[in-house]
Amino acid sequence: MSKIKDFSIAIPESKLEDLKKRLKLTRWPEKETPEDWTQGIPLSYMKEIHEYWLNDYDWKKHEKNINEFPQFITNINDLDIHFIHYPSPHKEAKPLIITHGWPGSIVEFLKVIKPLADPTIDGGDPKDAFHVVTPSLPGFGFSGKPTKPGFGVEKIADTFSQLMKNLGYKKYFAQGGDWGSAVTTALGTQDPDCEAIHLNMAVVSPDMDTMNDLTEFEQNALAGFQFYQEWDSGYSKQQSTRPQTLGYGLTDSPIGQAAWILEKFYQWTDCNGHPENAVSRDELLTNVMFYWLTETATSSARLYWESFGEFNGGEVKTPTGVSIYPKEIFKASERWLKKRYSNLKYYNVLDSGGHFAALEKPELYIQEIRNFFGSL
Repeated sequence: MSKIKDFSIAIPESKLEDLKKRLKLTRWPEKETPEDWTQGIPLSYMKEIHEYWLNDYDWKKHEKNINEFPQFITNINDLDIHFIHYPSPHKEAKPLIITHGWPGSIVEFLKVIKPLADPTIDGGDPKDAFHVVTPSLPGFGFSGKPTKPGFGVEKIADTFSQLMKNLGYKKYFAQGGDWGSAVTTALGTQDPDCEAIHLNMAVVSPDMDTMNDLTEFEQNALAGFQFYQEWDSGYSKQQSTRPQTLGYGLTDSPIGQAAWILEKFYQWTDCNGHPENAVSRDELLTNVMFYWLTETATSSARLYWESFGEFNGGEVKTPTGVSIYPKEIFKASERWLKKRYSNLKYYNVLDSGGHFAALEKPELYIQEIRNFFGSL
């Protein structure tokens, strides 16, 4: 078993100076022609972000905040894995691994880790406590970057399964959204010690047997999927076919990297037309910094090249809970989900929130996790 080493983020001043130099040298495109986001992230908003990032954003403050969480690095499957491990003070707590996706990071979970580990801090019941593990995906953040093909969803699940065992957890629960949903599903199917899974983006094909009597929810879900295919999936096509080509621009230009990520927070959050209605500017930029400072634009995009077909595989018999937020990219009805997740034990459609559930609606997200795992 590989040694687990303590880890703290310590970005050298030279990297922060380099960022400022590059921001000052930004070469801007002309303004978009429509007065909205239909051609992508507007020039006026990116100039606001640029001004704030250059003059007001304080990385060191956020680095200090993140370093208050116990972080570690360990080597599994010949790759360094960075993770937060926050044990609960309550001895009856259950182990829970939470996995992010793209364009997210462990920054998504900073508001939920402590309440999940100790429900009593917000007046909750100790029986709802979890020992929380939040790893950075391979090629993301402060985890290592795979140097040869093969590190797709199944291998990531194998890696995270070993991580839980190395931490001494014989049985555990798993939760995830986006790529975290695919990895969590793979944990449920590959590791008998993963006792139950909860997803906040469960992807299944629409059930063709239901096409003649679609519910209103299912009709909306199909319309949302069509919009995604026609107007919102260019990033995934590029990342799943030519991640290396994309990486040159994003690794060289901080504004390019920020725009590539921030547009998704506009499109996928429950933000009523502006991403900062859902997520604060500092949170948005701290998440971007997890890509910029670690130079992981390319290595994170390669996950699409490795695994883009892995979202919709075979039957999942593990006890499963699914929470559907209204601004999620892909939504599925209960009967569609049961075709794949045959042991679906919890299904809830919420009335607010989006793709980055833990970041947008931490209280709702925590409640959904407690509701499902507490019911087992």
